[in-house]
Amino acid sequence: MTSTDVRTLEPAPGLPGEGVLELEVVELRRESERVLSVLLADPARRLLPAWTPGAHIDLGLPDHVRQYSLCGDPADRRGYRIAVLREPASRGGSEYVHAVLRPGEVVEVGGPRNHFPLVEAAEYVFVAGGIGITPLLPMIEAVTSDWQLFYCGRSPAFLDRLGGDPRVVVRQNRFDLAAVLGEPRPGVAVYCCGPAPLLAAMEVTCADWPPGTLHLERFTAAPRDPAALADDVPFDLVARRSGVRVTVPAGESALDVLEAAGVALPNACRDGLCGSCESRVLAGLPEHRDVLLDPDVTDRVLPCVSRARTPELVLDI
Repeated sequence: MTSTDVRTLEPAPGLPGEGVLELEVVELRRESERVLSVLLADPARRLLPAWTPGAHIDLGLPDHVRQYSLCGDPADRRGYRIAVLREPASRGGSEYVHAVLRPGEVVEVGGPRNHFPLVEAAEYVFVAGGIGITPLLPMIEAVTSDWQLFYCGRSPAFLDRLGGDPRVVVRQNRFDLAAVLGEPRPGVAVYCCGPAPLLAAMEVTCADWPPGTLHLERFTAAPRDPAALADDVPFDLVARRSGVRVTVPAGESALDVLEAAGVALPNACRDGLCGSCESRVLAGLPEHRDVLLDPDVTDRVLPCVSRARTPELVLDI
């Protein structure tokens, strides 16, 4: 296999247009009682776009677009592997994958994108809750520094891949996070992915650690602050390259207002989670309400949920 071409098609509704791939389901594999992994490949077996540990893809399903972390080997560009937890209260994505999706079917995929990159560190501590193990697997396999993994879940998956490594601690009950992390110290990168209560507990536990220690990957958008919503004020939004100026009313999404004015942006989650609508800020100050960008970032914004701290925001779109 020498070609690095990939097939790009018109996207399904909800998927970003540029870089959308049509991929074949080539394997479904049971990783635990409730976790099914899916291997996707180009139908012509051409190489797929490269990715790095922490990246995710947008999976286009009937009436749904869902984001799933890539958990395979970044060096193997013949396929993308994701893992899906069967949720009792599924919104449609996990139930479809487990009950309907089968080898030979073709799905549309957006990405890959990485908002959870692996940074250089002298020591790593990985904390996974349930299906949150998925983005951490390729990280663990990529690091060469000292590391430990603390993995909690009712249906732990990929135990065969972890190989009984003594640096891996798996249990069904919650960890004492302060005990497993130890005292705050420099040179440590702490990576955590899992349900919202775990992430909130990690933020509290790492509050006294050096800035930049904690790296989080969220499954769902952060709860909206009712006080912030109540304080919404209209602002002008300028799409400079499109030559469009709109007013974004209080309580309305900038993305929705732009689309109504004929300015289309890539989008998949519309919830400040996937990053596909990220746009460059040319003037003005954004007010971030997503889970990806730090509050002090001024040169980028996610119009699907974020607003402006200034009367006008100018974007490079």
